Amino acid sequence: MVEVSVVIPSRNERETIGDCVSKIWRVLRDSGLDGEIVVADNSEDETPAIARRLGAEVVTPDGRGYGYAYRYAFKHLREKHGGYPKYIVIGDADDTYDFLEMPKLLEPLMNGEADIVIGSRFRGEIEPGAMPWHHRWIGNPILTWFLNFFYKAGVSDAHSGFRAIRGEALEKLELNADGMEFASEIIIEAVRKGLKIREVPISYHRRRNPNSKLSSFSDGWRHLKFMLIHAPNYLFTYPASIIMFAGIILMVLALLNVHLWYTPGTHSMIAGSLLTILGYQTLFFGAFAKMLEHEGLPKSLTLEKGATIGTIIFVAGFIWAVKLLLDWLGSGFKSLPPIEQDIACFTLIVMGLQTFFSSFMLSIIAEQRKRWTS
Repeated sequence: MVEVSVVIPSRNERETIGDCVSKIWRVLRDSGLDGEIVVADNSEDETPAIARRLGAEVVTPDGRGYGYAYRYAFKHLREKHGGYPKYIVIGDADDTYDFLEMPKLLEPLMNGEADIVIGSRFRGEIEPGAMPWHHRWIGNPILTWFLNFFYKAGVSDAHSGFRAIRGEALEKLELNADGMEFASEIIIEAVRKGLKIREVPISYHRRRNPNSKLSSFSDGWRHLKFMLIHAPNYLFTYPASIIMFAGIILMVLALLNVHLWYTPGTHSMIAGSLLTILGYQTLFFGAFAKMLEHEGLPKSLTLEKGATIGTIIFVAGFIWAVKLLLDWLGSGFKSLPPIEQDIACFTLIVMGLQTFFSSFMLSIIAEQRKRWTS
């Protein structure tokens, strides 16, 4: 059984693929490890021919994308060996990561100290000119901070492409990303599955081929979008709670005519109502997202309870509105009810309907989840 599989995604890297493959074979030979090299290639140049000539196995993904190339190669390994090899190392074909440093990544895995090891460029050495200043000082630090903030990953270089992972750990990860956000997905999945992540310092070198395949803005946005989509509390729940709380406070102050540094009136009531409704609906968006992320909701929250609560809120608002209407009729259409009360009762009506219909939507998502997992 192969102990170490080294997976390299490549596209038009004829200048460097040979050096990468040669370094890997050197490390495997010097370490006495039984290993293989799999190059997932979509090149139009001589890259695959060079890799094959040096003894690497070349597979051709049937789709494009950094993440897709890795997932295709992982699937190939699993089918080829009837399971994943003991250790898998991943790295780029442009020779910016030094494959002679592979033992640094493998040692913590072999010692049982980690499930995933990430080569940290920021804790190691970055060659001058190897990383654009906006990547080094803005893009990577900001995206890494977001990932640590959302998922408590505790890493310094979330987007390093030089990593090693135990085959048993890779088996647990549900990886679906096709693009550069694949790097973030591995860490997010590892945190969710409770895997041990460790970083080791590595060196990072300048590209010999000046035609980088990175797109700073679009790749950065894909990472951030991926993190937000998979962090529904930070995207929906927490902001919604703040918005809704602010809206309710505004409405109460206006309804009770409480004097602050100004006297809240109709405009404050309208603003409060809109904020309350917006925050309330966004809370349900967070619940929808959690259901789709398979996080689930409390078992006590059922369709029947949600629909009942929605109905109660609706009826309360409706009765209030009817009372205001009757008061108006009783005055002979001369005395309009306070507009703040109009806004409050119709806010309750809207929130009641939101609760009722959103409860059914949550139930629909729950039923779909059962079908997906069965």
